[in-house]
Amino acid sequence: MQIKISARHGQLSDASKQFIEEKAQKLLHLFGRLTMIEVTVDFKDKDRTVVEFLVSAEHKHDFVASESNGDLLAAVDLALDKLSQQLRKYKQRVQDHRRGPSASEVAGMPAADDAGDE
Repeated sequence: MQIKISARHGQLSDASKQFIEEKAQKLLHLFGRLTMIEVTVDFKDKDRTVVEFLVSAEHKHDFVASESNGDLLAAVDLALDKLSQQLRKYKQRVQDHRRGPSASEVAGMPAADDAGDE
């Protein structure tokens, strides 16, 4: 997985880049099929920092979260909270899709424990 961190209208310190990268790595614990994470930090407004995460997963699924805050680290945490919620919801949906009804239940046949009662 690749992590790209860029800044607009300013520069990020090495400590900030390392903090963002460590936080972004934690997304892999939620969903292991991530292919790339792009982080853009915009310092255009002096008292508000905008942090945007673009996360790409396998099979062309993209997740986006953006947050603005006066503190860079707080904005990163808030954006990651949004992303983790999106990833959990997506993962739950994928797992529920695979756990559909069995073929015999779809065909209208009785379940195995009901067949021997007669």
